[in-house]
Amino acid sequence: MTQASAAIRLREYETVFLLKPELPDEVVDQTKERVRTIVNREGGKLLRFTTWGKKRTMYPVKAQPRAVYIHALYLGGPALVSELERNLRNLDNVLRYLSVRLADDVDPDTRPVSEDIKLSGDIDDNRPLGGAERDAERAEMGVFDGDDDDDMGDDL
Repeated sequence: MTQASAAIRLREYETVFLLKPELPDEVVDQTKERVRTIVNREGGKLLRFTTWGKKRTMYPVKAQPRAVYIHALYLGGPALVSELERNLRNLDNVLRYLSVRLADDVDPDTRPVSEDIKLSGDIDDNRPLGGAERDAERAEMGVFDGDDDDDMGDDL
């Protein structure tokens, strides 16, 4: 392998970052553009953004029960990831982020750039729950109404 061909091999990374749920789409797009600028400036190649939409978090993150999830797939080096995470850490709209190395020694010419994807996220939490959804929600919260036939102690 020659010195020139070794220099163009990059690592593949993904970074998932969570944004405040109340942000308008314009601010979400501005944050994505900032990430895109950093990747390009640091000599990387952004392959795709996937906006997973507004979803419930497993636990409150910075007092927020929901967040806008963004997934970035890109090629670059460790310095790029450090710079990207430094910028995400300094943005007030970013609640949390995580970067993972997916592959080493990737040729950027073989990886095409894909169009950004936008998914709808979770359904609205403000809608009334009914039937099985309501029962699952109540069971998750530990609330039982006593109407079940299999309750213990009913025959006493």
